[in-house]
Amino acid sequence: MGKTKTTFFCQNCGAQFAKWQGQCTSCKEWNTIAEEVIQKAEKFVWNTQESTSKRVAKPQRISEISAHSEARLDTKNNELNRVLGGGIVPGSLTLLGGEPGIGKSTLMLQIALQLPFKTLYVSGEESAQQIKMRAERIQPNATNCYILTETKTQLIFRQIEEVRPDIVVIDSIQTLHSEAIESSAGSISQIRETTTELIKFAKETDTPVILIGHITKDGTIAGPKILEHMVDTVLQFEGDRNHIYRILRANKNRFGSTNELGIYEMQGNGLREVSNPSEILISKNEEDLSGTAIAATLEGMRPLLIEIQALVSSAVYGTPQRSATGYNAKRLNMILAVLEKRAGFKLGAKDVFLNITGGITVDDPAIDLAVVAAVLSSNIDVAIDKTMCFAAEVGLAGEVRPVTRVDQRILEAEKLGFTSIVISKYCKVERKDYAINILKVSKVHDVVHHLFG
Repeated sequence: MGKTKTTFFCQNCGAQFAKWQGQCTSCKEWNTIAEEVIQKAEKFVWNTQESTSKRVAKPQRISEISAHSEARLDTKNNELNRVLGGGIVPGSLTLLGGEPGIGKSTLMLQIALQLPFKTLYVSGEESAQQIKMRAERIQPNATNCYILTETKTQLIFRQIEEVRPDIVVIDSIQTLHSEAIESSAGSISQIRETTTELIKFAKETDTPVILIGHITKDGTIAGPKILEHMVDTVLQFEGDRNHIYRILRANKNRFGSTNELGIYEMQGNGLREVSNPSEILISKNEEDLSGTAIAATLEGMRPLLIEIQALVSSAVYGTPQRSATGYNAKRLNMILAVLEKRAGFKLGAKDVFLNITGGITVDDPAIDLAVVAAVLSSNIDVAIDKTMCFAAEVGLAGEVRPVTRVDQRILEAEKLGFTSIVISKYCKVERKDYAINILKVSKVHDVVHHLFG
């Protein structure tokens, strides 16, 4: 073997440098550049016969390329299928990230045990006995799942050749090590090399690969940013370890929408799919409380009813506080200014706190009217009818603006037992036979008059 070759990588963004320097010129971070050995060894070709007989790619006219849609693999998990866009695409690479202990390995092991076809679960973090103990709690009678505890990619590919799985799960990408690179596992060059090998395997065999990845203290996927560019789908598993609910989002998806949301409940025997998230996002209070309002929102194609909580109190200090959890604080300031200017409510000298229950963050402007109702309810200490919900945007002139797909929001509210919904006067409602009472308003004044007289 020749002289050992080294180079310098930024541990934050993955940029490569010929020599060490204090600041990365790419991401502007200090003291993140480290030296890594990149001396190449002889690579293991996972399937020599198939690689040598591979057809040479030739340019084709776009009109001559067949556009038939490829069948997706059903994961038997409706929430994951929704977030992925209908199932796993053959030959795709999916990256799942999340905080330590949030349930990434539990979710992927649960999927591997439920799949009706052959699955290989590769773990570099747990022993086979530890995985078996968790599998006994989740689904003890699974027969199609194979467990492999290995970190060298060359040995993993040899086992793949023998087992011939239909899907491969890697837990985690930071533990894999390739003999082609001499640096330690988890380094920039190792993550890039092992991911490249897995991409080549997935694309040549049409075998989907799911990678579990660690995250940094900032909440981003650990390793180089190029890792997220290389894979087809990036999923984020969110939640608080002190609470039982988990949220699955897609940050990137080449085969579907990134607006979908999957919700799970952590239980002793694994993660339970929450088919009706509105049940967990609305409090079950028997008594009427001021400062709460229900909003009809959308996450992707899924309508949700969420509870908005507001607290308005006299400012103890000179400068009033404005705090929002799960809602844009700047938009809250805008709505308070509209109420002050257009509706005559003196909120400039009062503290305003806003919270969206369930720990979710909502960007849908359709919850503006519910925010207005919750703030005014808390301000005058009068409770809003619990069977009423809201779906409208509020403009700077105090007008109530229409929102998209209002029929889906009305149907969801009707299904959950609400008796009335407040929408904009300018919304076009297709159906006329709703059992729910539809109240149409055009100004914030109309909402105030209807709610509080």
